[in-house]
Amino acid sequence: MDSIIVAVIEIFEPYLSEELKAFRFLAVFSYMTLLYMAVFSKLAMNYRFQNLLGAPYRGGNATVIQNTQLISSVGNRVSITDLLKSQTVTLPFQSSSNIRRLAASPDGTFLLTVDENNRAQFVNIPARVSLHRIHFKHGAVHAVQFSPDGKYIAVATGKLVEIWLSPGFKKEPFAFHLVRTLADCEATVTALEWSLDSKYLLVGSKDLTARLFLVERLSEGVTNKPYLFLGHRDTVVGCFFKYSRNSTTPNQAYTVTRDGYIFSWGYGGSDGAGDVDKLQHDEPLSPGTPEKDGEEILSGGTESNAKKRKNHDMEGDDPSSKEYLHKGKWHLLRKDGLMQSPAKVSACDYHRVLDMVVVGFSSGVFGLYQMPDFVCIHLLSISREKITTAVFNEIGNWLTFGCAKLGQLLVWEWRSESYVLKQQGHYFDVNCLAYSPDSQLLATGADDNKVKVWTVSSGFCFVTFSEHTNAVTALHFMSNNHCLLSASLDGTVRAWDLFRYRNFRTFTTPSSRQFVSLAADESGEVICAGTLDSFEIFVWSMKTGRLLDVLSGHEGPVHGLMFSPTSAILASSSWDKTVRLWDIFEGKGAVETFSHTHDVLTVVYRPDGKQLACSTLDGQIHFWDPIDGSLMYTIEGRRDIAGGRLMTDRRSAANSTAGKCFTTLSYSADGSYILAGGNSKYICMYDIADQVLLRRFQITFNLSMDGVHDFLNSKKMTDAGPLDLIDDDDSDAEEGVDIQTRGKLGGDLPGATQNRGRPIIRTKSLTIAHTGRSFAAATTEGVLVYSVDESFIFDPTDLDIDVTPEAVNQALIENQPSRGLILSLRLNEDSLIKKCVFAVSPGDVATVVSSIPHRYLQRLIDVFADLLESCPHLEFMLSWCQELCKAHGISIQQQSRNLLPALKFLQKAITRIHQDLADTCSSNEYMLKYLCSTTTSK
Repeated sequence: MDSIIVAVIEIFEPYLSEELKAFRFLAVFSYMTLLYMAVFSKLAMNYRFQNLLGAPYRGGNATVIQNTQLISSVGNRVSITDLLKSQTVTLPFQSSSNIRRLAASPDGTFLLTVDENNRAQFVNIPARVSLHRIHFKHGAVHAVQFSPDGKYIAVATGKLVEIWLSPGFKKEPFAFHLVRTLADCEATVTALEWSLDSKYLLVGSKDLTARLFLVERLSEGVTNKPYLFLGHRDTVVGCFFKYSRNSTTPNQAYTVTRDGYIFSWGYGGSDGAGDVDKLQHDEPLSPGTPEKDGEEILSGGTESNAKKRKNHDMEGDDPSSKEYLHKGKWHLLRKDGLMQSPAKVSACDYHRVLDMVVVGFSSGVFGLYQMPDFVCIHLLSISREKITTAVFNEIGNWLTFGCAKLGQLLVWEWRSESYVLKQQGHYFDVNCLAYSPDSQLLATGADDNKVKVWTVSSGFCFVTFSEHTNAVTALHFMSNNHCLLSASLDGTVRAWDLFRYRNFRTFTTPSSRQFVSLAADESGEVICAGTLDSFEIFVWSMKTGRLLDVLSGHEGPVHGLMFSPTSAILASSSWDKTVRLWDIFEGKGAVETFSHTHDVLTVVYRPDGKQLACSTLDGQIHFWDPIDGSLMYTIEGRRDIAGGRLMTDRRSAANSTAGKCFTTLSYSADGSYILAGGNSKYICMYDIADQVLLRRFQITFNLSMDGVHDFLNSKKMTDAGPLDLIDDDDSDAEEGVDIQTRGKLGGDLPGATQNRGRPIIRTKSLTIAHTGRSFAAATTEGVLVYSVDESFIFDPTDLDIDVTPEAVNQALIENQPSRGLILSLRLNEDSLIKKCVFAVSPGDVATVVSSIPHRYLQRLIDVFADLLESCPHLEFMLSWCQELCKAHGISIQQQSRNLLPALKFLQKAITRIHQDLADTCSSNEYMLKYLCSTTTSK
């Protein structure tokens, strides 16, 4: 390092003046600062948000773009699910609160999201960035829709309908431009529908009416009042246009009311006027706007004469207005009842090509109806909770249903009556996480008694275990990657087979206990679980399921258990302010005790087993040497984790001492840094050797949760408590639930919380993948997954004046692949390294690998793993890996701690490819046999 600094000074010294030469130490200081920033960015700033698991849908509407891309809200984020590839990704931007409305442009490029605070974001979907922000200030937004030409956006905000000019691709200081405001509705607007020609807007409202608006402004003196569709007895929750073939002008309309009726309306001036004349007048005709009251269908004469007479009566001497739909006469064709009382209509959608209406009810039932004859095709129950969204895809063969209360998202193909997608997150908070040894799977356990296993790459849950009868508190993957252990408050520890998806073994105790921690040794022979009530540790045999031993000694709940990665020593942490080490196989009991001044909340081993970390109730992290029994370091993290003030707090976030502690810890794969989380909105990353805070990850900026604000506005404090906690929404009253009785019992109890269901942000569990390239956090927002981002980091290893991209290319031209590869590794440019790898012929791989210095092995292994996941040259890359192990096997063993993350990453890539090939071969087994037999016969 000193020689490099001297070299830097010698390079710049000829260009320095005499005055600046006296300040050469500034050059040294600047270089050291840049070097530290490079290391800091590589270690701490290299993680970015990747995905959000655990709850695919949490409310609001969903929309489908490009026929297969399902967009839904996940808290204050947006999730996009590819229904063909079975992959889901969460966009990186956040809203200020939970998103309630979504609208996509017709071409699928832009997305408008509106949250609970009526703050909207205009998003570019392919680029995954937020372009503009706007706040709608006239009331809650209940409906948003782009016009079919993509030029306008209609927003139903309170009683108003605002029409905005849609922003384009260019940057503008004021991107959103308000074109027109429609203020004719007398109550909250609940539904919107554009006509195909983008000239008309059909609006449904809580005032029991639907209105037809002309979007463009007419000349002065010409009336532009909307047409009223009357006769509804409840809120209009859906309104849709119907078109004749090859026409962009609607000739019929449907309105769906909350009490379960579908009204079919016909336009008297359209081609279907003859049908109107043939109606049997069983139902009274709907009156029009006030100035049209008393008009009736003109009878007698030809159809053209009737039209002329009708238009003359309506418009007088202004024949230019006869083409406007809102000035014509609409008639009620039929009124059909859905017959699902007392359930209410909660969601509906219409497909104009198929002429079908799908309706979701508050009872969890949905119906699919063929219009205009109102033929019921399907009437099924998918849950017991209210369906909050129902939508067709573009073709109309798939139906999407969402249930916010269950966190459930379903995509159903109605022709074959089969599920395309069935995803459901955890009903309650996630308590624990566990990565599989190959880092491809992530298991989650929650308060809803369920264990779910997710594929990290796709973000999909592929199996759910629901045998537990109480909250799941701990998870552990066995080293064989095919067995998962779970501990629960129901007094059982269960072993799950990930091949057959079944519970093949259950570990119990003579008397019922509540388990809160779990561990298994490296060999998988012994299972240990700590209890909440009896303060004991139970030990079972994995093979026989018998209870082998009961370890006693703790005087408080055992909330932390972990076996040493290199020995059979078990570490346990308890609320009795101690950490104990146990020798399980020798039966010696506790062999070491580490005492603390406060309750110990969790304990973890470093991957090499030479260090032990535990967090205490006073916000400190203690690092112990388990061999010598000495305290190595102590990190004071109380001020680092401080942040976020609860609505009920009487002190500011900086002065409050309650709950400022770490409840979960996780070492990095190489053991150089540690992640810590707890009852706060922050996840802290510490460098262990220097005991410094590298970075704080803020879990969320979602103001719908408590504990996100650092400072509270005193203007929102009332005599009844914080204004944000006062429930003044009348949605429950509409559902027939008395607000006064809801939560009354909890309010009467002594010490009952005043927070009525408002979640408090916190981190319950943290785990870093064995590859070291990602970590997951179980939070109130769901399971957040962060991964390494290497797209913007320039971190050369041995930079010299001769190490340039031109030198690398020149070495390849001169047929010196070994020299070119070493130069590219020194430059540490990903594209150049891959170019040099592919430039080596298969016969020269062994020679080139043997010439690589040991210090570049980690970078080369990372490149191999990356190429195995992306390039098609499988055999070529596997030969590189094989020759690398042959030539540098001893060095890899000596540097096992530093190379472990890279080797795990390589193992993950090879395992995934092996699984894909095995699945492909098994699905094409008979085709392969046929091809082989055909080749043999020839």
